[in-house]
Amino acid sequence: MKIKKIFFIFFLSFFILENSYSIEPDIFVQSTVNRASAILSKNISKSEKINELKLIAKETVDIKGVGFYSLGNARKNLNDEQKKTYIQLFENYFLKSFSSRLSEYTNPEIDVKSKEKLNSNYTIVNSILIGTSERPEVKIDWRIYTKDPNNPLIRDLIIEGLSLARTQKEEFSSILNSNNGDINKLFKVLEEFSRN
Repeated sequence: MKIKKIFFIFFLSFFILENSYSIEPDIFVQSTVNRASAILSKNISKSEKINELKLIAKETVDIKGVGFYSLGNARKNLNDEQKKTYIQLFENYFLKSFSSRLSEYTNPEIDVKSKEKLNSNYTIVNSILIGTSERPEVKIDWRIYTKDPNNPLIRDLIIEGLSLARTQKEEFSSILNSNNGDINKLFKVLEEFSRN
């Protein structure tokens, strides 16, 4: 179950990005980790911490972009009303996905090492999760969407070469393929997850 614990740690970081203005992507990512530690060390309840992380995520993660990427080619078959429904369901799903476990982790130490500007829209920030007696050192690459330099956003986390966005896309594709491409089946899965 170690890999699951690692995923939870990085979704934690993914959730608590700090809104920034004209900030370099590497500084933006480092501030993410610092903000995570501050939230988790607060003397508040688990539910309060989760709510605080969710609010920050709504402001700083490109949930809509991640959602449509996760839907893949199936997006082309949706009408405007279905797209609207999907994005709302995906946002609820995304925000809840790992929130119940976030408070189990305190002070994740992630050091930013370098950055690589791919183009005007994307920069990859390379970092390392410092290993402890309970977890190994792990390489994390952050895909930062920088089309608007005043509002950088996270589009993906790549953990030891594994893209979380791509993994999500494959999971949704599997659900659709198992149900003859019926988007309502995916809607139901997302809705039931968010409700429980």
